[in-house]
Amino acid sequence: MTEISMLDIGQGDSFLIQTSNGKQMLIDGGKDATVLGELAKVISWGDRSIDIVLATHPDMDHIGGLDEVFKRYKVGMFITSEVGGETEEYKHLIGLVNDKKIPAYFLRSGMKIIFSESEYFEILFPDRGVKNWETNTGSVVGRFVSGERSILFTGDSPASIEQYLAKAISKKLDVDILKLGHHGSRTSTTAAYLKATTPSLTLISAGKNNSYGHPHKEVLGLLKQFNIPYISTQTEGTVTLETDGVKWYRK
Repeated sequence: MTEISMLDIGQGDSFLIQTSNGKQMLIDGGKDATVLGELAKVISWGDRSIDIVLATHPDMDHIGGLDEVFKRYKVGMFITSEVGGETEEYKHLIGLVNDKKIPAYFLRSGMKIIFSESEYFEILFPDRGVKNWETNTGSVVGRFVSGERSILFTGDSPASIEQYLAKAISKKLDVDILKLGHHGSRTSTTAAYLKATTPSLTLISAGKNNSYGHPHKEVLGLLKQFNIPYISTQTEGTVTLETDGVKWYRK
């Protein structure tokens, strides 16, 4: 069975994919060391390695906990968007990657991370250079596929990128599960994106009583209009979904 865990790290994003053949990919790490406690709940006891760490973009609520991950786990590869981060936290993280001699790569659409014959992670965006873009706009968008099942990770991509992708690559967006962009903010999750992705379930990673009011009522209203259920860390805590490549199960 393959497991996808949405980690309850407060206001931010962190997801762990554990494939059927034991490979692991961490997507973002929240804002602080909270991620370590949540990882311990879903990773086998004594496991101190993660094959791949993906940072969708350099904002603090996505990379703040990654330095602790790099200190605690042996990481096989670091991948991220080319969009630059000027914060001390981002510079520290890149310094840590270099110090530990972890192979690191910028991502572009068309790249695939192959886990097995039936499981892969495909990069859908960026499809161009985004070095000097606003950080959310340059977020990595990727689709994880396990057999017949699929889940789309949207980072903090705003409506403009969603609408572009819905026109440019609508067939690749058609998935079972959608991780809502930007923690359920009204700046993301357009009707066009929901029509293109056709999810049977959506995931919202947001902190309880966060100062941004995420998820916004406009987004929840849109999900209700499209009759799409959602699971949120605010009410469910850490959530793990399993698939055998044919069906999804709630662990």
